[in-house]
Amino acid sequence: MRLEPVDRPSSWLGRLISFAMRRQLGKVITPARVFYNRVPRMWNVSFAMIRLDTTGLRLPSSLSLLLQTHVAMLNGCGFCADIAQARAVQEKLGMEKFGALADWRSSDAFDDAERAALAYVEEATRSRVVSDVTFEALRKHFDDRAIAEITIVNAVENFYNFLNVPLEIPDDGLLALARRRAGARA
Repeated sequence: MRLEPVDRPSSWLGRLISFAMRRQLGKVITPARVFYNRVPRMWNVSFAMIRLDTTGLRLPSSLSLLLQTHVAMLNGCGFCADIAQARAVQEKLGMEKFGALADWRSSDAFDDAERAALAYVEEATRSRVVSDVTFEALRKHFDDRAIAEITIVNAVENFYNFLNVPLEIPDDGLLALARRRAGARA
């Protein structure tokens, strides 16, 4: 990691959110300690994106989390892949598809709509443009709003990845924590 975490937030909001994160996740996530505790206004950005993700999008959470994980893997953001999969465990979505993401094109775990969405975010992430063929495959399965939402999910994930990867923010072990907590509840 290229910047040392700041463990004592200077803002009351940072202290409050750190407390809430410890309760919900079992720890304060590293990006909060590296970015938000240094630049407290980033909390506003993060809250807006979280609110959009949780209440502003109609896309099924299962698809959104698959797309987030795939983009994070493409960009080499271990932290983002970890937190997306931890959310999947918290939401009891099952992990089969997440484990098969490396082979999404050929795996029977994915349906045609999921493959079209994965191809779209992959092409957009890698080249910033999407071919007509890829877009038409997506259009076969999704209406205009869903396409807009898939594009937003991709852009937001790339935003977070581009924060974390250059500063080498590590995987926080959130998936393991979520699995332990889920096992304790079972």
